[in-house]
Amino acid sequence: MTFYFSRAVRSGRICRSIAAAVVVLAPLNPFFSLRVLAPTLTFAAQSGDPPATTANTPPTSTAKSTHPAAAKPTTSAKAEPPSLIKSKIGLVVDARTSDDLFAKNADMVVPIASITKLMTAMVVLDAKLPMDETLKISNEDKDFLMGTSSRLLVGYTLSREDMLHLALMASENRAAAALSRYYKGGRPAFIAAMNAKARELGMTRTHFVNPNGLTNENVSTAHDLAKLVRAADKYPLIRQFTTEAKYTVKIGKYPLTFYNPDRLVGRPDWDIEVQKTGFTNAAGRCLAIWVDTKDRSLIMIFLDGYGKLTRYADARRVLLELAQADKKQATEVRR
Repeated sequence: MTFYFSRAVRSGRICRSIAAAVVVLAPLNPFFSLRVLAPTLTFAAQSGDPPATTANTPPTSTAKSTHPAAAKPTTSAKAEPPSLIKSKIGLVVDARTSDDLFAKNADMVVPIASITKLMTAMVVLDAKLPMDETLKISNEDKDFLMGTSSRLLVGYTLSREDMLHLALMASENRAAAALSRYYKGGRPAFIAAMNAKARELGMTRTHFVNPNGLTNENVSTAHDLAKLVRAADKYPLIRQFTTEAKYTVKIGKYPLTFYNPDRLVGRPDWDIEVQKTGFTNAAGRCLAIWVDTKDRSLIMIFLDGYGKLTRYADARRVLLELAQADKKQATEVRR
């Protein structure tokens, strides 16, 4: 396991008592507000109801991957320095300078679950297909690999835009599967385009075998996913869809409302540019997110978190640590 701090962050470490208090409090309450301990941070408001999860369903991969499923990271028996990041893998990048501020196992290749859908969305949008074209959920979009369910039943029809909306906002796996089927050349061509896009972005340790991430063979590293988030942020629809708290579609005459599973979306103290959560048993609980604060723009990647709140608590601890470091630096400059 590797873990390091940038010099700027090391010089601005908060005192042990504050850090200890945050470590105890933040994981216990997912809505532990930075306003309490870090009033120097301000965030743009976002509206929306508290998010809730929905059932998700992927397609079965039709292509055999030549890349074996990634091994789970192992924890070193040696004592590690105290870490703000409790997820097994973490990376915090200054989006303006591309400097790593925190890193923990950031080059380990692991499954990435539904973070995959950021790449799926970029391939869909790059194809410039009609967004109002009607797509139909079929048996080919059902999950025969992990046995998950979906609220999008076989036979349901939605526009390509609505399918993309649900794939990104609600992590709807059948929507992502349908998007790949309606690509020119079908799903095999779509997956090839995903891997080509990864190479184009310099994601050299990333590989995809399906469009939704419910497989152990969609793998990447935290450093590669930071490149993915940076690229996804250039697409207005990806920014819009991933940061909405809920969305309602019509199936025939009946409305069906979906919710964003990211607990940070819609919080008034979080200004999120783009985000995507993910979970499988192999990948653990994952989060890829771009957050703007008063003084910084940050890309944060947390992979293989154990608890349901670990990834969110990691993000809050990092922001608090950086806010305290910035405040200390500003005080020293005034002196």
